[in-house]
Amino acid sequence: MEATKTAPAGASCRLRVALAALALAAAVALGLPGTALAEPASDGAAAPVEVSADGDAARQEGCAWAVSGFYRAQVGSNRPIDDVYRGYCYLLDAAGCVTAVNTAGYVVVYVPADVADRFGIDVDDPADQQQLRDFLTPLDDGQAMGSARLSDAETWYFTDEPVYDVGDARFSFDQELKEGRYYATILGTDGQDVSDEVGPANIDTCTLVGASEAAIAAEPGALEQLGTFLATMDYSPLWVTLRTTGAAIVFIFFLGLAAAYFTMRIPRRAQDIFDTVFTIPMVLPPTVCGFLLLMALGRNTALGQWFIDIGFPLIFSWQATVIAATVVGFPLMYRSARGAFEGLDPNMLDAARTLGWSEGRIFFRLMLPLAWSSIAAGTVLAFARALGEFGCTLFLAGNQIGTTRTIPIAIYFEWMSGNQGATWFWTIVLLAFSFVVILFINLWSRHTTKYRLPARSDGKAPKPRRHGTRGGRGRDARAAECRDEDVACEDVSAEGGAL
Repeated sequence: MEATKTAPAGASCRLRVALAALALAAAVALGLPGTALAEPASDGAAAPVEVSADGDAARQEGCAWAVSGFYRAQVGSNRPIDDVYRGYCYLLDAAGCVTAVNTAGYVVVYVPADVADRFGIDVDDPADQQQLRDFLTPLDDGQAMGSARLSDAETWYFTDEPVYDVGDARFSFDQELKEGRYYATILGTDGQDVSDEVGPANIDTCTLVGASEAAIAAEPGALEQLGTFLATMDYSPLWVTLRTTGAAIVFIFFLGLAAAYFTMRIPRRAQDIFDTVFTIPMVLPPTVCGFLLLMALGRNTALGQWFIDIGFPLIFSWQATVIAATVVGFPLMYRSARGAFEGLDPNMLDAARTLGWSEGRIFFRLMLPLAWSSIAAGTVLAFARALGEFGCTLFLAGNQIGTTRTIPIAIYFEWMSGNQGATWFWTIVLLAFSFVVILFINLWSRHTTKYRLPARSDGKAPKPRRHGTRGGRGRDARAAECRDEDVACEDVSAEGGAL
């Protein structure tokens, strides 16, 4: 069969518009009625293809056949089948379907001979070729999800033979390479691999039916679309994220307080070393943290193998998501708690010791209440950091739906698969969580610092307000009040002198 090289749909539309404009200009120049020349142009225009809202069926007014069961496979496989190399293979749902193989330079469309005879399709007829293309292009565009599309190809080949050669590449269709399993393959005419030269991309398959047999679903309204989207949404990333973050924040809270209190009670040189160790996960890329944890807790280590033997694996499990969230969120809690403890007056702590208070009582009755504002803010920040963890979790726990797929991981993989609706949904959920966290921190900080006096303009510490009449300013104020009320000021002066 010959290759057909057709212009893109947009170019053909512009060509028809240009021809119509030239015809109209000629009619005006010759003084002919414009309506007489408009009719022939409209006769040649093909009716638009009506695509089902599900994206798997299409029909066209005036066409005796329609498309049903459209399916697009993004990639194939270049592995041997039953230890025999068959070329680059695509697994088909069934035999006898119209198949379009998209490559880097062209598209090969296969119409089974019996299907072509049933619907009167001549694969060598340019009109039938264009009609097949008009059906396949919008259906493929609807499922492309950002990858290669049939509409981008200019060169198309059409055949009704199950084996078809294009240069050194041989395309074979409806090949039963396993019992009951049919494939479309791309192999060199010499039996060698030509996938690098051909550049196979996606494959589309569909079934041709009578025009009256195609089920075209109407486009639903906005509210109906939203209801369907929410009803079919997989909410497991939300539950995995909340469960992971809830468990991680418990470890982060107690470990952060313990580490901060520990570093306050060791020598200065040791403090610098431990402070670096406790803070380093905050500056390392999350993927580096995940890699180090994988090397430390993997099945090839004694610790990792021991946990596997007792039935509590630490990698590629839900426990791994908790470990990853704890590691990346811990430094925020630790730094907040240590900064709060360092801001406490050491003389006050020493005074408590002279009164016979134990270290435990000093911690729970003095240090913790006085530093609670910063500790609470650090806890919320650590919770938010654990909520948005991605790199360390993906490295250590993987992407298992319902087990380790958290919201950030779901956003990445939904976007990679072209599901923008789910990507936007989870993005909005994280934005809402972030907004609530930041708002809570601001309100909490305002609540816990409202008792503080504003700073003086001269930089000195503000003095507490006093209510009374001690000093000259008190006498002057009382005297002014007396003058305003026309009260004798002698008594006031006497009172001031007595004071």
